Amino acid sequence: MNRHRLWLYTVLFAGVMIASTASIMIRYAQSAGMSSLSIAAGRLGLAALILTPLALGRAGSEIRRLRRRDILFGIGSGAFLAVHFASWISSLEYTSVASSAALVSTNPLWVGLASLFFFRERLHWTTLLGIALTLIGTITIGISDSSNSTQSNPLLGNTLALVGAATASAYLLIGRDLRRRLSVLAYIWLVYTSAAVVLVIWALVAGQQFFGFPPYVYLFVLGLAIGPQLLGHTAFNYALSSLSATYVAVAILGEPIGSTLLAFLLFGETLAPLQFGGIVLLLGGIAIASIAEQRAPASASQQAVG
Repeated sequence: MNRHRLWLYTVLFAGVMIASTASIMIRYAQSAGMSSLSIAAGRLGLAALILTPLALGRAGSEIRRLRRRDILFGIGSGAFLAVHFASWISSLEYTSVASSAALVSTNPLWVGLASLFFFRERLHWTTLLGIALTLIGTITIGISDSSNSTQSNPLLGNTLALVGAATASAYLLIGRDLRRRLSVLAYIWLVYTSAAVVLVIWALVAGQQFFGFPPYVYLFVLGLAIGPQLLGHTAFNYALSSLSATYVAVAILGEPIGSTLLAFLLFGETLAPLQFGGIVLLLGGIAIASIAEQRAPASASQQAVG
C-alpha cells in the first residue's frame, strides 16, 4: 500500500471518528439545559460564519454570479437541512444514541423510495433487498425500544430520527442538481448559510435561549461546527477524490457504530439483544443499498460527488 492511499484511509477513518462525536457533544449540551433547536442553530450558524471568509476568498466570484434559480434551490436544500438537524438533534432527548444514530443513517432507504415513486427510476433487486433489510431493522429497533428502552420517549425519538433521515435525503436530492453546476465550496456555503438562517429565525421565533449557559456548553457547540460539520464532511469529500464512492459510503456507516461505543463508555448506554439485531439489519441494508446505488452506471449520486 503506497503512502498516499494509506493517508486517504487515515483521513477517512478520522472523518468517521470525528462525525461519531456529534451525538455525544449534543447530549452534553442538552444536559446543561440548551434546547435542541438552539444547538442546531448554533452548530450551523458557527459553521457558516467560519466557512464564509474561506468561501468568499476562494469562490467569491462564483458565489456573486449565482443565478436566481440556483439561489432558490440552495435555500430549499438548506431548509431541508435545517429540519434534518432540528429533528435529529431533538431525537437525542428521547431515545438512545444507538437508535438515533442508526435510524438517521437510513438515507439510502428514502432516496431509493423517492427514486422509485417520484422519479420512476427502476431499482436493481439488490437495492430493493437493502431497502427491505433497512425497513425490517427499523421496525425491530422500534419494537425493542418500546419494550426495553430506559429513555423518556423512544417512539417519539425514533420518529424524529427518521424525520431527520427523510429530510436529509430531500436535501441531498435537491442538491444533486446544484452540485453539478457549483464547486463544493460554493455549494456548501450556500446550503449551510441558508440552513443557519432558517434555524436561527426558527429558534428566535420559538423563544429559545442562546445565552446564559456554562462556557463548556459553547465549546461543545463550537466543536460540533468545527468537528462533525466542517472537518468530518470535508474528510469524506477529500477521500472521494481517490477512493470509490461505494467504499466511502460504506465506511461512513462506522459513524453510528462509533457513536454507540462512545455512548456506552460515557453514558453507560447498553444495547438490548433485539435492538442490537435491528441495528445490524439496518446497517447491513444501508450498506447493500449504498453499494447497489453506486454501482449503477452514471447514477445521479456518482455525478453529485464527482
